[in-house]
Amino acid sequence: MSAAISKRFSDELSALVGRKVRVVLSGGACFEGIVVALNPADYSIWLSDVREKDGGVYDKVFISGRSIECLFVLEAGPDLSKLAERLNKVFPNMVRYIKEADVIIVMDRIRVTRDGVVEGTGPAAERVKKIYEEWLSEETKA
Repeated sequence: MSAAISKRFSDELSALVGRKVRVVLSGGACFEGIVVALNPADYSIWLSDVREKDGGVYDKVFISGRSIECLFVLEAGPDLSKLAERLNKVFPNMVRYIKEADVIIVMDRIRVTRDGVVEGTGPAAERVKKIYEEWLSEETKA
C-alpha cells in the first residue's frame, strides 16, 4: 500500500509541470509562477514568469525544496479524464488516458493534451479536434 501511495504522490507532483502555482516559503516569502521543472528527490522547483508578493517580477526562480512550506495550485486547468470519457463514447475502446503524462491517446496515433490535438492527422484527428473544442468551450463556461 505504501508504494502505491508514494507513486500517487509522485504522479500528482509531476502533474504540476506547466501549472500556475503559489509557493510560500518558510521565511515568509511568497512566489507565483508556472512550474517548468521539479526534482522529486528533494522537492526543489523551478518557476517561470514569477511574481513575488511584494511586486517583484522575475523570468525564472529556483526554489529549494527545504524552504517550501506550502504550495497552492492556482490554475489546475480542465480535467482531461472527462474528455477521455467523451472521446471513448465516439471511439469505443480506442482511448487511453495517461494521467501521469496528462495526455490522451486515441487509436494509438492521435495525442491530445490540454492544448488540443498535438499529434495526428486525417478525419479521425479532425473529429477528435472538434470534440476537444466543444469540451473546452463547455469547461471554460463552467
